[in-house]
Amino acid sequence: MNVPDVMPIVTVSFPDALRTRVGNRRTVAAAGRTVREIIDVLDRDFPGLRFNLCYETGELRPYVNIFVGRENIRYLQGLETAVTTGVTLHILQSVAGGR
Repeated sequence: MNVPDVMPIVTVSFPDALRTRVGNRRTVAAAGRTVREIIDVLDRDFPGLRFNLCYETGELRPYVNIFVGRENIRYLQGLETAVTTGVTLHILQSVAGGR
């Protein structure tokens, strides 16, 4: 039996600082098998978003944390972390300040 290759659909949650980049939405649905694929789709739909999350080399910026459910992808397989339908990706950016 041939099973169709279905792309997982996830919900991506954005912090206030990034919402202007995604049409002032709190969440966006995106399809992909890995966190990297999700970022690719988001950057296609919202050009330039990848720059806020990753360096030109594709590496995640140090002040950006992405969680698949409750797990930080830095402690999983990084941007190659697999996702499944129904999971929420939470994108968080660290904020620092000082004198």
